[in-house]
Parts: sequence; C-alpha cells; structure tokens
Amino acid sequence: MRIVQLANLYSPVSGGLRTAVNALGRGYVAAGHERVLIVPGAVESRVETDTDGLVITVPGVPVGAGYRMITNTGQVLRLLDELAPNSVEVSDKLTLTRVGRWARRAGVRSVLLSHERLDAILAPRVPDWVPLERVADLWNRRLVGSFDAIVVTSAFAREEFERIGAPSLFRVPLGVDLETFRPRGDTGSHHETRLVYVGRLSAEKHPDLVLGAVRVLTRRGLAVRLDVLGDGPARERLERETSDLPVVFHGHVGDRAEVAEKIGAADIALAPCPVESFGLSVLEALACGTPVVAAARGAAPELLTPGAGLAVPPTDEGLADGVETVLTWPAEDRRRRARARAEEFPWSATVDRMLAVHAGAPVPAGVG
Repeated sequence: MRIVQLANLYSPVSGGLRTAVNALGRGYVAAGHERVLIVPGAVESRVETDTDGLVITVPGVPVGAGYRMITNTGQVLRLLDELAPNSVEVSDKLTLTRVGRWARRAGVRSVLLSHERLDAILAPRVPDWVPLERVADLWNRRLVGSFDAIVVTSAFAREEFERIGAPSLFRVPLGVDLETFRPRGDTGSHHETRLVYVGRLSAEKHPDLVLGAVRVLTRRGLAVRLDVLGDGPARERLERETSDLPVVFHGHVGDRAEVAEKIGAADIALAPCPVESFGLSVLEALACGTPVVAAARGAAPELLTPGAGLAVPPTDEGLADGVETVLTWPAEDRRRRARARAEEFPWSATVDRMLAVHAGAPVPAGVG
C-alpha cells in the first residue's frame, strides 16, 4: 500500500504533531508499505531514506515562530496525481482539506487525522458572543463530508465529532517511544522537588499556571526547581515575571534523548493545558517513570491511572495541591506505576490500528 501523509505546521518546533507523523510514517515503512510525506518548507525538495520513505517539501507561507503552511494546494494535488497513492492521511483542517475531495474523485481512500479539537482551541481566540459550538460543528460537517474516515486520539477529541453524528469515526491513541523515553537508572539525590514542564510557551498551553504553581509552592515553604523545555511567544514575558523564582528556561530542545533525560530527572511533570486532544508529553513523562499532575479537563486525564498521576483543577493552587499530594506517594511505587501505564501505548499498536483504517479493515481494539 502506498500511503501519502500530508501535514501543515510541520517543523523542528512542531512538538506532538511532528512526532506523531514521523512515528506513523516510519511504522508504515517498517511494515512494508510505501510512505510519502508532503510538508511545507522554504524551498521545494525531495529526500528519500530507508527509514522515512520519500519526504517532499513544497514551498509554504511562514505563519510565525518557525511554522509554515501550504497555500498552493494545486501543486499538492498535482503531486498526488503523480504519486498515485492507495490512501492519503491528512494532518490538517485548513488548506489541505481539498485533498479529501481529490481522493474521492480519484477513487483513493482518505483519512483525516485530527490533532486538535476545534471548539477547544478556538475558545480563547474568539469573542464570547461567537456561537463557537455551532461554528465548529459546521466546519466539522464539512470535514466529515470530505474524508472516508476521521481518526481522533482520545475520548475528549471524539466528542465534537460524535456531536454531529460523524460516521466512520475511529479512536486511535498515539504511542510513545519506550526506548528513548525510559526511567533513569539513578535519579540522584537532591534537596529540592524537581518539576518539569514540556510544551510550547503560548497562551493555549497555559504555561502561566505552571509558573503560578511554583510561586504557590514556594510561598508554602516547599523547596522546588522547575525546568521549562519549550519556546514560544510568551517566553520573554514569563522569564521576566519569574526572575525571582527557581525556574530554568531551556528553550526548545531538539534532541529527544536530552528531553527524556531532563524529564526522567524530575520528580513530577506538570501538564496544565485543559484542551489537549491527547497529551503526548504526558505519555512521554510517564514512560520516563515520572508521574504527572495534569489539568482535569481535556484528554490528559485519560492517560493517568491511580498512582501514576493526578488530574486537578487547572489553577495555580490546583497544580500546587496536586504536587504536594503526589509527593506523599512512595517514590519507587509512583515511578513504577507511571512506566507501567506508558507501556500500554507502544507506537507499534498505533501503527497497526492506523494501517487498518487505511485499508478499510476492522480496527484492532486497544487501550484508552
């Protein structure tokens, strides 16, 4: 089977989207299928490797912070005519949705992989008077009408499509690289509680809550240190506002092994975003044996099991209370439970389920 993946906003700083697209693509190649990836870049290029298949970069328009978007969809459709895929997988809900209609005309199976929940990510960006749910429903009906299958990664992400009665809706949780993200042999001894946040420093991710929690914990007399792994438009402001706190900003860390090392060295990972459609950084923390305190809204709580983490109100005090609660759990036990939960999500299971969706075959049951 020749599968063509297409994605916008795919760049070295893309985080979860890039990780997921790459892991799936490499899984397709390893399973014996042909994989082609089409993404935006500064210039047009083609690179083929044994592990990644063929990666085609087409010129994309910069949309800020290292991201690009394909606007010349005509060029993409001509590429698809040339590539003659058996199935297409689209990780975009804007300019690349025309691919679904192309696939229908060409008799090619089409799959939309939903990486975000529209009503949730739009909420902080539009005025209160906008009928957000109705707007999201109208757009999602358009998507459902364009693609043969819609794939979501969580029950939270599934809700907006269930609301409009979408047929051919599949829930396929993402996976985690259990080799790169694994417990450290020795976490060392330290007098302070080490916290870690991995994510984009932008409003929709709510990093302010993590820093607010550090301020609350410090005020309560708990010695803490927070490592922030990520960059974004809010970084300068956050650094300025927390200059008096024990916080270290590392910026974007591209080396996955280094990210895993820093997560594994922490006592607790914090996941404050209440609109995550899956929570890949949560799963990566669990794989490192690091329990997670996460917002009680969004998809992240679906990944937590007793002893592996805690879902709390998405407030400064809520996160701080969660940290203090998790610290009462035996350290060895909470690390063991965190790792055990992550081991239920190997990328191989995600790849198998996605290949079934591409083939139009029954999708194997999996964890949730």
